[in-house]
Amino acid sequence: MLNFRFERAGLEDVEELAPVFDEYRSFYGQAADLEAAREFLTARLHHEESVVFMAVAGEGEDRQVHGLAQLYPSFSSVTLQPVWILNDLFVTQEQRGQGLGSLLLEGVKGFAQGTGAKGLTLSTMMDNTGAQRLYEAHGYVRDESFYNYYLYF
Repeated sequence: MLNFRFERAGLEDVEELAPVFDEYRSFYGQAADLEAAREFLTARLHHEESVVFMAVAGEGEDRQVHGLAQLYPSFSSVTLQPVWILNDLFVTQEQRGQGLGSLLLEGVKGFAQGTGAKGLTLSTMMDNTGAQRLYEAHGYVRDESFYNYYLYF
C-alpha cells in the first residue's frame, strides 16, 4: 500500500497533475485532451483563480499524483464571508478505495477553515451515489431548501 499525502499544487506541479485532471474530465464524458487540461490548470493557477490540492505518493522521480481537488472562491453576501466551491474532486481509478477522497476532503476543509470561510459547497451527479456517500460521511448535507438553476450558452 502506498503512503499518500495531501499537498497544495503550484505551477511546478501542472505536468504531473494534468493527466489526472484530463482523466477527471473524461470521467464526465469529455474527450481526452491532455494539452487543454494542462493549459486550463496553468491559467487557473497562474491567475490565482483557483486553489488545487493533490493526493500524492512517492518522492523525487517516483512521485505520482493520484487525486485532485480544485476549489474556486466565492462569497456569501448574506453572511459577509468567503465560501469555497469544491468544483472538482477526483481519484484515479486504480487508487479508489484507498482513502484518497477522504484525504482530499479533510485537507480542503482545513484549508477553507483557515481562510475564515463560511463553508464549502459542491454539486455532484444524481447517480454518483459513491461520491454522495463520501460527502455525507464527511458532514456534507444535501440542500433541500434551494433549487439550483443554470443558464447554459
